[in-house]
Amino acid sequence: MTIKLRFAFCLLFLCQISLAQNDTITNLKEVYVSDKNLKKYSASQSVLKLNDSVINKNEALLTDLLNFNSTLYFKEYGRGMLSTVSFRGTTSSQTAVIWNGININSQMNGSTDFNTISGSDYNSISVKAGGGSVIYGSGAIGGTVHLNNDLLFFNRFENNLKLDYGSFNTIGINYKTSISNKKWSTQIGFSKNSSTNDYKYLNRYTWRGEQRWNQNGQYDIITLSANVGYKINDNNILKLYSQTSNTDRNTSLITETDTKTKYVNGFNRNLLEYDGNFGKLKTNFKTAYIFENYQYFGNIDSKNYSYGKTENLITKLDLDYTLFKSTQINGIIDYSRTNGYGTSFGNHVREISSASLLLRQDIGSKWKTELGVRKEFTNNYKSPLLFNFGSSYKLNDWYNLKLNVSRNFRIPTYNDLYWETGGNPDLKPESSYQGEIGNVFTFKNINCTQNFYYIKVKDMLQWVPGPGGLWAPVNQDKVNSYGTETLINWTKRYGKNTFAVNATYAYTISEDSKTKNQIFYVPFHKATGAVSYSRNRMNAYYQVLYNGFVYTTADNNSADIINDYTVSNIGIDYDFKFLDSFKLGFQVLNLLNKNYESLENRPMPGRNFNMYITLKF
Repeated sequence: MTIKLRFAFCLLFLCQISLAQNDTITNLKEVYVSDKNLKKYSASQSVLKLNDSVINKNEALLTDLLNFNSTLYFKEYGRGMLSTVSFRGTTSSQTAVIWNGININSQMNGSTDFNTISGSDYNSISVKAGGGSVIYGSGAIGGTVHLNNDLLFFNRFENNLKLDYGSFNTIGINYKTSISNKKWSTQIGFSKNSSTNDYKYLNRYTWRGEQRWNQNGQYDIITLSANVGYKINDNNILKLYSQTSNTDRNTSLITETDTKTKYVNGFNRNLLEYDGNFGKLKTNFKTAYIFENYQYFGNIDSKNYSYGKTENLITKLDLDYTLFKSTQINGIIDYSRTNGYGTSFGNHVREISSASLLLRQDIGSKWKTELGVRKEFTNNYKSPLLFNFGSSYKLNDWYNLKLNVSRNFRIPTYNDLYWETGGNPDLKPESSYQGEIGNVFTFKNINCTQNFYYIKVKDMLQWVPGPGGLWAPVNQDKVNSYGTETLINWTKRYGKNTFAVNATYAYTISEDSKTKNQIFYVPFHKATGAVSYSRNRMNAYYQVLYNGFVYTTADNNSADIINDYTVSNIGIDYDFKFLDSFKLGFQVLNLLNKNYESLENRPMPGRNFNMYITLKF
């Protein structure tokens, strides 16, 4: 009920202020991005941006979108269940998720569950490869995933509604409205994704010969968002972003005799931002409040549960000064205060301050350089000095060379420091050094990016058994990750016919420096591909995903692996041109009915279907 009341209030308030002024004259479509530093300090690194057309071709949850369109590897505890990521051979807590410029990784476990996020809730989604701790802080070691809500200031009133219905009683509803003029910009969104999720396991039977199926796997995810911007004048803008979500999800059983469990979690994020332009000096001030909580029911028939909650207050001031036409310097200071409390880690407050200095130099039109340093201050751990240096040089019209070196880190989480019993308050942050070389080729309609990288992580945090079998976190392992990434896209038009091809490939070595064993649940190979064809109002597409085998144990026992698998989807939609757009689409997922899993004893569904309607007006 609380989430509904909050949304109703935001809807009423934003509709009133967005219609308070009406100017019928529009000259330029002004767009104000929510994360300026993503574009400004990424010249030397690879950034993959996923647009609306790509987002709409995948299932609603963010795992499916990124799994089929990027080099990120996901480990899922079954369809719709907990989903964790590995980027460039790193762990799930070494990839930072950035919401409108703010790091939103969980303060409790340091990671993000990608199956609690709907890709349709955002204007744009970007994947930035490589270290980013100088700007985004803890966890930005393997890379960052950016969820942005960009505001536009021109006269418009737009509505987007997408309805999905698929196998296993899967229902998706996503609605977004955008109302703006030259002074106000408002976005309001609602999404709901739910499923009975009772799919049959392919070729799996009980000892009695009975067909096995996914029991206790139902889920329901609701997200509400409201964003508003007010242009005080051409040099001063206020923006407010708000998002609330609740995930009610049972946990799929491994065996039919397991006790049924349930996991309920949610978050509330609020961000107030000010942009000021004073000639050579530009200011950006952000203050955010982020609340997250969970309840775990060890038996869904019982009212007893364990819980955890964190409240995080963040303030961030970014001063951007133009020294010369080609030289910009940014000074950033921020402060965060986290209050965490729960049944497993007590009640603790953590305060962190940091200062960063960034420099960007454009040497002519072809050569760009970036330099950054960051230092954090807290009583909870000793922070290393972080740095980033990058350079991008365009040798000619078809080749761009990029170089980047950086030092990044990940701080211990609440679970690491305070878990009862086993938490270790003397932990050090994980620290990493990395370097990469990027090659960008452009030939007419073909774009190809080839990256080579090396990451050295020390003081890796791991939970290990101690005296009496008690597990505790320690700074133990050193890990070396290196490999290559390839991203290719090609588009060609022949009259009314448009063809497009997109592909990614990652070869990853991530090994313990002592044993030389590959880190478990990191595949050596991952590849994705997509082919699409459109003519007039019709669009058809085919997607394929290949994941190489992974080890499931640290000793790389060949008997303990998850086999490689190839999964493909096919879809078609037609625009009936009712109102602005009325698309009817149909998809076949796991087209070849592949029996596969990304985590042992967690089978994924076989061939299944989805149909959708997209309406714009």
